[in-house]
Amino acid sequence: MTQRSKFVCKVCGYQSLKWEGRCPECGEWDSLVEEMNLPKKTFSVESAPPQLVTEIKVSPENRYLTKINEFDRILGGGIVPGSVVLVGGEPGIGKSTLLMEVANSLSYLEFPVLYVSGEESLQQTKLRAHRLNIKSPFLYVLAENNLEIIEKEIQKINPKVAILDSIQTVYLNEMESSPGTVSQVRECASYLTRIAKNNQISIFLVGHVTKEGYIAGPRIMEHIVDTVLYFEASKDYQFRILRATKNRFGPTSEIGVFKMSESGLEEVVDPSAIFISSYQLNSQVSGKAIVPVVEGTRAFLVEIQALVCRSNLTIPRRVTQGVDYNRVCLLLAVLEKGENLNFYQKDVYINATGGVRVEEPACDLGISLAVVSSLKEKPVTPKTVIVGEVGLGGEIRPVGLMESRLKEAKKLGFTRCLGCVLEEKEAKKVKGMEFIGVSNIKEAIQRGLKVR
Repeated sequence: MTQRSKFVCKVCGYQSLKWEGRCPECGEWDSLVEEMNLPKKTFSVESAPPQLVTEIKVSPENRYLTKINEFDRILGGGIVPGSVVLVGGEPGIGKSTLLMEVANSLSYLEFPVLYVSGEESLQQTKLRAHRLNIKSPFLYVLAENNLEIIEKEIQKINPKVAILDSIQTVYLNEMESSPGTVSQVRECASYLTRIAKNNQISIFLVGHVTKEGYIAGPRIMEHIVDTVLYFEASKDYQFRILRATKNRFGPTSEIGVFKMSESGLEEVVDPSAIFISSYQLNSQVSGKAIVPVVEGTRAFLVEIQALVCRSNLTIPRRVTQGVDYNRVCLLLAVLEKGENLNFYQKDVYINATGGVRVEEPACDLGISLAVVSSLKEKPVTPKTVIVGEVGLGGEIRPVGLMESRLKEAKKLGFTRCLGCVLEEKEAKKVKGMEFIGVSNIKEAIQRGLKVR
């Protein structure tokens, strides 16, 4: 009897003839979904002969600038012709709004741009365009879900940039599964990638995320595309943070900050001025620390807030927002053993303000001092930024790029920096900033907290 179905892991792509509760390849639970075994469709593509790498001509200026500086910088300097970009985020966070604005901004290049909406009708898309004041004479809108029809319209219009909103809504007729399933999303992404590479068309794919925060569909889709952009902040926040988690044509971990307004998404040129106000500059409230972080090529300041209070629970709470939970637990263990601080009867809450997520170890020292500041009710010294990695023995390690961090801090009015003593030489390059070098967490607490 011919096997008509198989079970495929939607995370790693592992295939099995029977359903299993846990994927043997990646270890994820309940990730195997059923797919029908269908003959693969063959594509007749004219292949170009191989060329010597020294004879291939590439123009360094061959990128499309959208004139949205935040967006261009995340992509590494503009849109690369023939690239496929996946934009993910929660529903309503601004994916369609941003890409509609990108399509409108490309009108100065005077080439056709195709916006394919698989979720809205032409009239609904027009309402969004009217709200965003989009009047580009080169923007075409198509409401269609069938990928073969979309391909025909692409060949007819021959756009330089195409936007598909969203990848979970389109389907191929050759596959019996419904739109949004693992097989449909994987094959549609591969199909569109071939169209982009063969015709030198830049394609943007909109992808929804699951409740775990991952783009819905197989993880292999992220390996197919050239660039993956994620909206990080919740849609409840006024600011939207777009992060490049993968980029074949530019730096990864680059972020762009946007502000949602009535007229759409507006780029935030100076995010430090948004996250840090003049109140934080002279604030003498305990449990707060200002940390200069670097994301990609940009340095900006983030306020870390900590709240330590007595717990009525057998197991105290450890709640984090914007910082890594396991990293916070590690730092609390270092403080307990090295400084004899007791947290086993305390609830600890950590928050990075503004909805930004900070992942680099440079915020370790800032988190530690914010926690101790809240515990001892002693504020951090005013106009001081804190940067440094904390080791398991309580030692302070250097983090690099100190000059960029201090220049950003000085621009906003900060005059002191507490960091690793090994970076004192680089810190002296920034005039007007007093650098306080420390070698361990105990010394950092003594010199970083204000004595009342």
